Amino acid sequence: MPQAAERSRPSTAWVVLALVAYGAVMISLTMLKAFFVIGLLWRPEAQRNRSLHLVPFAEFWQGSTVFGPVFDALGNIAFFVPFGVLLYILCERLARPLLAVAAIGAAVSLTVEALQYAFALGRTDVGDLLLNTLGALIGAAIARVCGPRLYPVWVGLALALGAVFAVLVGLGERLGDPDAVVELH
Repeated sequence: MPQAAERSRPSTAWVVLALVAYGAVMISLTMLKAFFVIGLLWRPEAQRNRSLHLVPFAEFWQGSTVFGPVFDALGNIAFFVPFGVLLYILCERLARPLLAVAAIGAAVSLTVEALQYAFALGRTDVGDLLLNTLGALIGAAIARVCGPRLYPVWVGLALALGAVFAVLVGLGERLGDPDAVVELH
């Protein structure tokens, strides 16, 4: 590895801290939305449910619109991209870092989906597992293509996102106008 790239590489401690910060955001938005609110983006009481979807992508042919399923699919992919980037930074010296990131991404996603079901904290969906794994793999590919010179940027963005998310959670309902909420049916 070139000497300049090695100098710009963030320390493992910073990468782990960034991964923990982004992981906290991931856990909060997948399993803890029943316990907090940002503005009025969701109703916490509506997050305490349990459903199991074992047929991947069934919503694409069962729904009345394609927008919702496409938005959901792209969101699941995008949600795991930063996770994949950060994991790749930690795993790049392994023999097969892309495979390692995909396996870890799948394991984390499977854990989230299982816990959502076990504790009635949302929709458990095999499609989410596949899309999250794809997102982690895409993130790893982005990190690999961009190389070590951007590692400090990825770490800084993840830390900033964690801090912004913490502030938004702290502000909670104060960010929303209850009179402007429209219930969609």
